Amino acid sequence: MKRTNIGGQAVIEGVMMRGKKMYALAVRTPDGTITVEKTQLDNVLSRHGIFKLPVFRGMAAFVESLILGVKIIMRSAQLAGLEDETEEPSKFEKYLTEKFGDKLGDILIYFSVCVSIIFSIGLFFMLPVVIGSFFKPILPGTWALGIVEGVVRIAIFLLYIWLISNMEEIRRVYQYHGAEHKTINCFEHGEELTVENVKKHTRLHKRCGTSFLLIVMIISMVVFFFVRTDTIWLRLLSRIVLVPFVAGISYEVIKWAGNSDSKLVNIVSKPGLCLQKLTTKEPDGEQIEAAIAAMKGELEDEPE
Repeated sequence: MKRTNIGGQAVIEGVMMRGKKMYALAVRTPDGTITVEKTQLDNVLSRHGIFKLPVFRGMAAFVESLILGVKIIMRSAQLAGLEDETEEPSKFEKYLTEKFGDKLGDILIYFSVCVSIIFSIGLFFMLPVVIGSFFKPILPGTWALGIVEGVVRIAIFLLYIWLISNMEEIRRVYQYHGAEHKTINCFEHGEELTVENVKKHTRLHKRCGTSFLLIVMIISMVVFFFVRTDTIWLRLLSRIVLVPFVAGISYEVIKWAGNSDSKLVNIVSKPGLCLQKLTTKEPDGEQIEAAIAAMKGELEDEPE
């Protein structure tokens, strides 16, 4: 089995495969064909100074992945025909276009990323602090408060994943997620990228973003355990300040796990792999074709 740095993401009616310098986006269009677009990566943060160092590079990668994720989902929606370009824009849309011109797309992407970060911090980091504070009178100390908060955080995360996995629209994206993993596994096992070969492989992978998010929840529980204060506003502030460091540490863990087959790595990876059974579904042949097209598009420019 060979290692690869290629990662991917499921999008609307397609898959994106990403290498070190570029990414390939493959989307099935309304006429049934697969359109492949290749784009050079512009990782401004990770190319400079402190963001080349361990932990800090994880912070940069996290932000860059969010921006790229929103960008390619918006583009995949266009290619898949979900955005009706013939529809008359509203007055507000016309105003924004006149105001910002060609920069409007980038502004919408960065706005979406900011909203996503605020929502995630509020739901997964601040809400557990508030809920955990209700248990304060019956707990023996602030150390126990940190444990309760961590358990609540993981419970909210698992409930969130379970709820969205039951949405019909998300289920199809999860099928493409499964196709992405199967295709990468097929490539890493050195087999020819055909639908038949890809189908044989597992839809689970240690470097998956789902595993990364679960590791974030677990690492945060460990980090926040050492922030011992029962003043709720200090607890809330510490969670916000430490989120980038938690993301950076989690990145290093997932990177280490993806490059090793040791028994310790297999134990660390097990919870994330189990969770992927919710966030990936078995794909059909056409979905696998899209994932293969994205992988081949990536390999044409960055052969390994």
